[in-house]
Amino acid sequence: MTGSEKVVEMGDVAFLGDGPRVLSVYDGIFSGGARVLHNAVVRHLDATTAQRHTVLSLTDRSVRESTTQPASADVGYRRLVGAGVPVTLLDRVSSQPLRPRHRAALERAVLGADVVLSLKEQPLAALARIGTAGRPVVTCLHRSDPEHQGPGLDALVSLVDQGIVTTAVCCARSTQAAYHAATGIPLDRLPVIPNGVDLHRFRPDAAVRLDVRRQLGAVDDAPVVLLSARFDPMKDTALFARAAATFTATYPHAHLVLCGAGMSPTNPALVAQLEEALGRWAGLRDQVHLLGIRADMPRLYNAADLVVLTSAYGEAAPLSLLEGMACGAVPVTTDVGDAATMVGDARLVTSREPTEVALAWASAFEQREEHGETIVRRRQRFSEQRTFDAYARLLDQQVDGLPLEVAV
Repeated sequence: MTGSEKVVEMGDVAFLGDGPRVLSVYDGIFSGGARVLHNAVVRHLDATTAQRHTVLSLTDRSVRESTTQPASADVGYRRLVGAGVPVTLLDRVSSQPLRPRHRAALERAVLGADVVLSLKEQPLAALARIGTAGRPVVTCLHRSDPEHQGPGLDALVSLVDQGIVTTAVCCARSTQAAYHAATGIPLDRLPVIPNGVDLHRFRPDAAVRLDVRRQLGAVDDAPVVLLSARFDPMKDTALFARAAATFTATYPHAHLVLCGAGMSPTNPALVAQLEEALGRWAGLRDQVHLLGIRADMPRLYNAADLVVLTSAYGEAAPLSLLEGMACGAVPVTTDVGDAATMVGDARLVTSREPTEVALAWASAFEQREEHGETIVRRRQRFSEQRTFDAYARLLDQQVDGLPLEVAV
């Protein structure tokens, strides 16, 4: 069985090959860093190891940040299908209950697997309802704010206590610390596997940089500041807008690029934030680019001088910072999750005061050559290969019932 573009009500997931059968359960397939990372793990391990991977999404469309995202239109879904990974989409949205046919599809998929991966905590309640018949469940955690995860946290604790969830993989030290404090789950059952990126896809390209900057209208050495995030209180786009107002007063030719779910001109809340902060919004309209969900992120990162993050909470190991750095952009971030460790320079970490954020952007831009040299020297540390290797070992250990040993 190969992946298909067809949206199905009940999927009979088939595994090919003689290696361990691994089922990944998502609450939905949509734009987001955790899904980008997990999709890459699934594709790579299915292609390069004896493990046979499939994906089941509990929904076939998601409504997030005022944006309806059909799973079949998502670039991550298309890449899974294109790689030959079988994908099942249940015909529902997250606000609807799991009907008997949905539970039956999930149960068949679980019974056909040797180990189940739950992308974040959200699918755990559904897995608890159908049971796993002794199959170990590994939960993949990608946030540092367990208290914001709703009933998913309760399901995680319950299934750990029952021995159903055997391991909860954390993408960052901040994730491990937060979930240990919130749940009491022992640290040895909260191993850390850091995020990584595809260094072949995300790489500096001078020709692409010139081309995209020309399309944006960024002339000469005009700063291009990129925020890649969904429109969500966690990301604090209002702080971005206020900092941008100060920054553009010093750099009037700067270009601001916002992309991600909800980062579009059709989002009145975002437009209102920008209009309130940027008194010269009318004059800056050609310099503020609201691009929404994009499939060409390496091109945008190449055009950027700065890849910034203004998040207030919840971040763990923000993929946008790694992707931007891999393309040569200088990162500037608030001190959330493991972001400070990832950027590796205290000068690139700022408070959440708008003026200080703008000053950090300005300083990073003026020192971009120095920071760029450091990024080039560290670039191999961003590679996703260590992520893949660690997941491969962990899953083999789960299937074989071996003690957990994850070294990255």
